[in-house]
Amino acid sequence: MVESALVATLSPERRRRRGPAIGRLLVTRAAVAVPLLGIVSLALFALADLSPFDPLATYLGADYQSATQSQREAARAAYGLNTTWWSAWWHWISGLPSGDLGWSATQRRPVTEVLAAGLPFTLGLSAAALTLAAMLALVLGGIAGMRRGSALDRAVSGLATALAATPPFVISLVLVAVFAVALRALPTSGARGPGDPYTLGGILTHAVLPLITLTLSQVPWLLLSMRSAVVDAAESDAVRGARSRGISGPGLLRRHIAPVAVLPTLALLGTRLPEVIAGAAVVEVVFSWPGLAATLVDAATALDFPLFAALSLLAAAAVLIGSAASDAAAIWLDPRIEMAG
Repeated sequence: MVESALVATLSPERRRRRGPAIGRLLVTRAAVAVPLLGIVSLALFALADLSPFDPLATYLGADYQSATQSQREAARAAYGLNTTWWSAWWHWISGLPSGDLGWSATQRRPVTEVLAAGLPFTLGLSAAALTLAAMLALVLGGIAGMRRGSALDRAVSGLATALAATPPFVISLVLVAVFAVALRALPTSGARGPGDPYTLGGILTHAVLPLITLTLSQVPWLLLSMRSAVVDAAESDAVRGARSRGISGPGLLRRHIAPVAVLPTLALLGTRLPEVIAGAAVVEVVFSWPGLAATLVDAATALDFPLFAALSLLAAAAVLIGSAASDAAAIWLDPRIEMAG
């Protein structure tokens, strides 16, 4: 029974019948996400109000210390800092439909301009790194799990464990030392040469080291999860039955093991987005990549609340989207998962 269910996962007809279930899931998640993101934004402004730091110091910069009390009060009124936090939240969130996200004190320009400039770089780097990490994890984890206890399994698992214990900035420094300093093969910072305009070739060349760093930081847990799932699936009765009928090698992995083993990895993949964002922040700082992850850290430390709220909501939305996408993929792959209604 279990074996027939596994084989059914490969049926295009069966997958098409899962379409309505996936649609209901995505609609439900979207309906929940909107009020949830509103609550998250409300909590951000409430926590910001409890901060012991004065956001006016960010707005005034070096003039903060020399400003008189009356000048500070006038500046607070001008920047809207003399209102209650819930009033500030309502003013900020009411501007979302029209695209008005406020003014960024740290960037000295509207928040929408900050997002437009940096979001493509962060999304491109993070999406590419997560995709490459997932592909490497699925392939290497599947091979290691199928050859449990072999020299290859020990080498792959050991390398994954070592990478999991290595901070991204250490990986960054090693890559820079080897490929940028010693070999002089790749640039060390930015997404273009000094004084050059942005070009596709320049961006891709400058993205090599940041992409490798972020990919390597995401591979370990995905790989180890895939290996463990393959080991568990290989010891199931359905797989033993398939082996007894002479099925082995790639066919056994593709038809009987992978459809089940990939599900835990997909679930983990959907929850890795916060760590991808955290890793991207480190990578962007080290390589001066013009994205938003490092901007998020700057906004938080400098109490740039409009920018911090916008970036935090984007990060929360990414987590919700990743979770919904991984669950939808699980329903599409495994017909044993039933949806109510």
